Amino acid sequence: MKRLGLILLLLGSPVTLLAQDFAISGAEVHTMARTGVLENATIVVRNGVIVAVGQDADVPASAERIDATGKIVTPGLFSPLGRIGVTEVSAVDGTVDNVQRGDEFTASFDIADAYNPRSTLVPVSRIEGITRAAITPEADSPDVEGNRSHVISGLGAIVNLGDDGDPLTKRAAMLVVNFGETGGELAGGSRAAALLALRTALDDALDYAGHRAEFETGDRRAYSVSRADLEALQDIIEGRVPVLASADRASDIRALLGLADDYRLRLIIAGGAEAWLLADELAAAGAGVILSAVNNLPGSFETLGARLDTGARLEAAGVPVTFGLDRNMQTHNARNLTQAAGIAVANGLSWETALRAITLTPAELYGVDDRVGSIEVGKEADLVVWSQDPLELTSYPEQVYIRGRAVPMESRQTMLRDRYLDSDAERPPAFRR
Repeated sequence: MKRLGLILLLLGSPVTLLAQDFAISGAEVHTMARTGVLENATIVVRNGVIVAVGQDADVPASAERIDATGKIVTPGLFSPLGRIGVTEVSAVDGTVDNVQRGDEFTASFDIADAYNPRSTLVPVSRIEGITRAAITPEADSPDVEGNRSHVISGLGAIVNLGDDGDPLTKRAAMLVVNFGETGGELAGGSRAAALLALRTALDDALDYAGHRAEFETGDRRAYSVSRADLEALQDIIEGRVPVLASADRASDIRALLGLADDYRLRLIIAGGAEAWLLADELAAAGAGVILSAVNNLPGSFETLGARLDTGARLEAAGVPVTFGLDRNMQTHNARNLTQAAGIAVANGLSWETALRAITLTPAELYGVDDRVGSIEVGKEADLVVWSQDPLELTSYPEQVYIRGRAVPMESRQTMLRDRYLDSDAERPPAFRR
């Protein structure tokens, strides 16, 4: 059976466990809701949805009972950016679907259609507790034909990491733009040019909104981006979709705050090395920050002010905080979210805020908190059972549920580990049947 499972996983065939009614009882439940932490509580799940939570929850006779006495149950973890399912091997171009180059599309590039739920990165991430992930487009160096990426990278999506049904939780969940050093380079060498490119595209979108009729009848006004991009930008200028902008330097963040104020944009900062310098301004603007909490040493001139207690400082100011690593680590090592949160706790962030930062906060930033992010009646049953503090470095999930389904707690890595740990076999692994 182990051999069959390994073959199926390597071939990319998902192993789906059917959803069933069940109840997890006796656990310490961190709901991330108004009910807070519930001791010796029961969670009842029916058809993949939470139908009861509490110490006196009624358990249907038909439901499977799962004893979690002495365990901790949290909502599923949420990776707020990265390339899970749209990149397999970063150095192999044929497996990379998150980079868009060329002049035809920018804002309308929609990464959702490239998501591969059979990626080997999916089980690697979900057995560590990640149940939802934002998949985000990004810029990269020019290709061999000279096609370049742009200041605007395109639309990202939210996916669930389960095996059943439609993996998309939300299409077009954010517009990804590049600022700081990367944005300046893409715009021709200056941050000022990058900001001008963003303002020009937004001005064009506003003008297009008022002249659709003329456009339809042939009055094709001169715009800096394509019609598809202009259509995609309507949700941005109407405030329905947030802008996820990369920036670390305080002056860059302030420039983005000014842009957001001028165009009434919903803003999320990715990076935020020097965000602590603008904590009050970020809070006043309602902007969220995705911190790289494990990096406190300046790797460039725009991160000279990086510090480990940035999360705590932003928390004190009332800024919504979540955690992400750099683009490669967040993809292949998104499972380290709990480590990032733990480091922030060690440097002053409250424990509950840290757990919220990797569960409910990203769901709120992307507008999917009505479905996931907390353990409440009516929400999809993304649950993680832990034997100890989930923010401890040596803590691993005992079981993960995505939309009420218990996912196989194995990945290609664990299968290979088990295979090569079998040292009692008469033949080496390559010759076993």
